[in-house]
Amino acid sequence: MAKPPSNRNKATSAAKSDSNPPANSANEDISQQENPALATINVTAVEVPELTEQEISDRLHLERKVERAFFEAGKALMELRDRRLYRSTHKTFEEYCRDRFSYTHRHVNYLIAGCLIVDNIKMGTNSSQNESQDEMGTNSSQILPTSEVQVRPLAKLEPQQQPEAWQQAVEKAEGKVPSGRIVKDVVQQIMECTKVPNTYQIGEVCQILAKDNPELRGKGGCWGIVNHVGEFSCTVKTWNGEYAVGLQHLKSYDYLPAECEQMQVICDGASAQRS
Repeated sequence: MAKPPSNRNKATSAAKSDSNPPANSANEDISQQENPALATINVTAVEVPELTEQEISDRLHLERKVERAFFEAGKALMELRDRRLYRSTHKTFEEYCRDRFSYTHRHVNYLIAGCLIVDNIKMGTNSSQNESQDEMGTNSSQILPTSEVQVRPLAKLEPQQQPEAWQQAVEKAEGKVPSGRIVKDVVQQIMECTKVPNTYQIGEVCQILAKDNPELRGKGGCWGIVNHVGEFSCTVKTWNGEYAVGLQHLKSYDYLPAECEQMQVICDGASAQRS
């Protein structure tokens, strides 16, 4: 059988012919060909256009929406809850939030409480300023929270105290958005300065005032019996458990000792039935 013709000789001869420079290349700079690092590279500058006034306005608007995501989320969740817009698919608001957003009950409460605190901050600051306001009702120079964690410590204060506490935190952060740690330190200082002596006694019957505290969600108006007295809080026993409650979230029924003993019997009986 005849062998196919080999291309080896053709390839070799082609390589040899390519290795020889053409006759008209004698005038070229051989040194630059041998050392590519000496070659000149031309770079064309690309001009980036400046933002227009409308683009700057749009950017600021979008940035504010991103920063206030938790505020808008809290507002939306509160409306969904209050109008019961979940009722076509879920029996409870908690189930709806878990299935739709993967939010725990506590996280939802934090978001809703956070947006209410932001409202208090805006109202407290706007009452003393007359600058133009945007569609969110805030002043252009106003420093507002960007995270729910930053406002969570403010839930321990009365609504009228929250704007002043936030402004103090902004000052400590040198005019920037303060961290949750800075806000917490400010709140602690305010609570220590305005500390009210704990006059509650063990066995006293009290009402729980949930207010804006998400940890007491669903306990507002419930009664309980004090079984431990601390410096800033009391441990209150209810029919379904014990809770550490700050003094600002308690209100005494001012029952007589005999009435307190009767309520203790009722509470013990309810707890026994539940267990």
